[in-house]
Amino acid sequence: MVTKVFYLIKPLIPRRVQFAVRRFLVKKKLKKFSDIWPIDPMANTVPAWFKGWPGGKKFAFIVTHDVEKAGGAAKICNLMEIDSRLRIISAFGLVPERYVVETPLLDKIRSGGLEIYVHDLNHDGRLFSSYRLFHERAQKINYYLEAWGAVGFRAGAMHHNLDWIGELNIEYDMSTFDTDPFEPMPDGVNTIFPFVAVSESTNRTYVEIPYTLPQDLMTLVIHPDRTIDMWIKKLDWIVENGGMACINVHPDYMSFNGDKPEFFQYASSDYIRFLEYVDKRYRSLMWNPSLSELVRFVKNSTIGARGKEPPLPKADKA
Repeated sequence: MVTKVFYLIKPLIPRRVQFAVRRFLVKKKLKKFSDIWPIDPMANTVPAWFKGWPGGKKFAFIVTHDVEKAGGAAKICNLMEIDSRLRIISAFGLVPERYVVETPLLDKIRSGGLEIYVHDLNHDGRLFSSYRLFHERAQKINYYLEAWGAVGFRAGAMHHNLDWIGELNIEYDMSTFDTDPFEPMPDGVNTIFPFVAVSESTNRTYVEIPYTLPQDLMTLVIHPDRTIDMWIKKLDWIVENGGMACINVHPDYMSFNGDKPEFFQYASSDYIRFLEYVDKRYRSLMWNPSLSELVRFVKNSTIGARGKEPPLPKADKA
């Protein structure tokens, strides 16, 4: 109920006030959650189906970019250039009915060999407010999935109901995280590995890909430190445990070309420094696949495990 009320009044709250409140609440609660965030020591359990990453790599590195508003869409080429220069395969999530998504933009992303996924429908925080509304919007989301040739989805603000999501015509979803008590729906999936989610309502399965590195907004805008140290610390822990480092970086919150960041932004040089750290220390140890490649790996790896080993995690209904 609190979440529903917040998203109803959110448009009336000045953006600067929203960020000030979030910074205050996060700073107040950091100590309370220090035992489970940014690292939950219990999230490193290796799933029964997992026998190692392709090519004998030590860990998987997944880079995603949610594009929340038109301003972020205008910066996609800047972000593509950074990823390309540092030899990183990434994917972009676009919001179909919040800003205009034109064919040239889709073609530009695809021309770089990158993947597109559908990021919510309106990004208004109401997608899961009722089953009736979700069911109505799911039909529209399925339309855009087909129109864009996309096979993946991520809800806005990491809202999720893995049972209802089974109504989407997808191969993967990314609306969860291993641990993040600061999200509106703070129930983490408690694993640094992808897994097969099961929708009991539709009897469909799809691969769930939780983000496992704190989001850029939290790391570099909301958190008191506002440095990449948290990313590095969490990444090192994931590598040590042979898991999947999945990061979500928004062009909306980045300033490029040396422009001074606004109060809700950080300099793109911070993201570059993190990728340079990954490249210098872990290039030979990481598997950096496309999302579709990751999904094929999980599906192929779990086929033989089903029915023979402990059951895979089921989707929640919350």
